This record gives sequence, structure tokens and C-alpha cells, in this order.
Amino acid sequence: MKTQAAVLYSQPGKWEVTEVDLDEPKANEVLVKIVAAGLCHSDDHMCTGDMPSMKLPLAGGHEGAGIVEAVGSAVTNVAPGDHIVLSFIPGCGRCRWCASGQQNLCDSGAMLLAGCQLDGTFRMHQNGQDVGQMALISTFSQYTVVPSISCVKIPDDIPFAEACLVGCGVPTGWGSAVNGAGVVPGDVTIVMGVGGVGINSVQGAKHAGASRIIAVDPTPFKRETALQLGATDAVETIGQAAQLAQELTNGQGADNAIITVGVTRGEHIGQAFDAVRKGGTVAVVGIGPVSDMSIPVSPFILTLFQKRLQGVLYGSLSPSKDILRLLSMYQAGQLKLKELVTRTYTLDQINEGYADMHAGRNIRGVITFD
Repeated sequence: MKTQAAVLYSQPGKWEVTEVDLDEPKANEVLVKIVAAGLCHSDDHMCTGDMPSMKLPLAGGHEGAGIVEAVGSAVTNVAPGDHIVLSFIPGCGRCRWCASGQQNLCDSGAMLLAGCQLDGTFRMHQNGQDVGQMALISTFSQYTVVPSISCVKIPDDIPFAEACLVGCGVPTGWGSAVNGAGVVPGDVTIVMGVGGVGINSVQGAKHAGASRIIAVDPTPFKRETALQLGATDAVETIGQAAQLAQELTNGQGADNAIITVGVTRGEHIGQAFDAVRKGGTVAVVGIGPVSDMSIPVSPFILTLFQKRLQGVLYGSLSPSKDILRLLSMYQAGQLKLKELVTRTYTLDQINEGYADMHAGRNIRGVITFD
């Protein structure tokens, strides 16, 4: 079949909306009609080249929700007509990590940037050339073929524009506070960068019981939104946040700091490291250039102050379990989703959506399909 998709042909480059050929799903795969897709910064990293792609051209998108159109002969977890959220990290359920309750580290994740499907072949093509798929799912497409283990069935009454957010931004941010930073009641927590992920770190820190949540962002709109969704304080710079945290803790510093800056660099990690107390945790969530190998952290202080640097992927959550848990919290009024969607776009407006993200006009932009 034919489908319209946003495709990247070079790095650096821009998304080009074009027609591609889409194969039928194989035995363990699913054909999905995408209804809504989030404009996550990680896809923009592909455009800039901060995140190298193993396959170009590449159809983008890794945060999405839609309806199952058809399933392969061996698929049992979803059926045609089901509403689903796509997880950009598939969960095989059998590897060491899945068996340990760490589905976000599933061995299948080794294929996320390869462009091909799990069997090493491609489902998208154009003019006789294979087209790669972002994180196996390519949600910037009207239709897509995905592994069945990337599909999580959800209740039919949840709006797709909100449901798609639990495919990446919401669990990554929420889990970075609850799991990655280990926020506990009474903590003073700094969230550095309040975009589509950081705003959910704020929500996660609030859920975990932090007494003070200091949101850091240079954009007034984002600071205001953070205050509306749970932050107790909002400042422009990490220096201001560190000073406030020290004032609140008799000079000790924040209990934890979560870095969700869109393009995370070593200097951000160093600044957050200096802002936390002895025994404090710095949770690193944002993605930066693969070439940036320097983190200005004193080994002396790291050891003697027993501070911890913790990388966080997908909020250290397990998609097949936690996507539904987060949606249950949303239905119970304990998690905000609708408030995260600043604006919706058509697929043809994808580059406008990313321009708005760079300009700080959006918490999260969402593409909606007819």
C-alpha cells in the first residue's frame, strides 16, 4: 500500500513529506493506522545529526497512538480495531532485562536506530530503495508496520492526542523523577529544562512527594506551565536554582536534579552535579551530541561527597505495564495529559511544529491525522 510519511534524507536535514510504499506485516508484525504522533525532540536530534542514523532515508516518529488495521499470522496480543499506544522500546518479555522488570533495557532495543525491523529487513520503500523506520515504528506516517511487541492496547475512550504522549515524553519524564532520581517525600528537586519531558519530571516529582520542585527554563511560558503543573518555584538559570536549593537546605543543596535539557551537554551535567548535596543524585535524561565526551565533574567531590550520576532511559519504566498505569492515573485525574498539548499540526506542518519547539512556543506539539 501507499502512505504519506515524513522522511529524512540527509543529516543535517529537514523532514520531507512524501509518499512511500509500505509492505504487509509479517507473522509477528502489525499494520497500524496512526491517529496522533508527538513531536519529540529525539526525532529532531536525527535532523541535526546529534543522534546518528544507521539508515537513510529514514521515516521519523517514535511517539504515537492509533488503530490496528491488520495483524500477522502469529500475533496474539492485539487485533484489528484495537486502540494502541506504540512503545519505541519493544519488550520481548524473555531477555534478562525484561525478566528482571527492566523492559526499558530489552535486548530488542539494539535495533532502535538500525532502521530495519527485528528480522533485519525493511517494510518501507521508495523508488526501489529501502526506507528506514525510526525506533521500528515511524509514527510520522499515515500507516506503519511495527513489531507486535511494540504495541500496547489501551481503552477506546482515551483521546489519541493525549494517549500518544505516554509512548515517550510522559513516562520518560515522570519516571526520571520517581525512579531515576529516586525522589521521596520532602525532597528538594531541581528539574533542568521544562519541555515535553521536563514538564513530566515536574509531575513525577510532585507525585513522589517532593516538598519543593524548582523548575529551570529560560522561557517564561514554560516556567508558567511548570508552576501550573506542580512546580513550587520557577527560575531562569541553574545558578538561581542551586542558590535557592541551598537557601532551603541550610546550604546543603538539592536532594536531586533531573536534566531534561533538549540538547544536553557535559556542562549541564556539571552544573547539576554542583547543585546537589552530598549523597545527592543527578538523573541525566536529555540527549546530546554523541561527540560530546566531556563532563566537568570533580572525581574528588564525586567520591568524597558520594554523589551519583544516573542515566535514565524511558524513565526506567516497563512500557507494557507502565503505559497502562499512567493512563489509569490520567483517568483518575492524577496525571495531566491534555494540558501538555500546546498545539496540533497536520503532517505537512511538521517542520513548522519543530520550529515552534525550538522557539519555546510548545510544551508538546502533536501531529493529528485524518
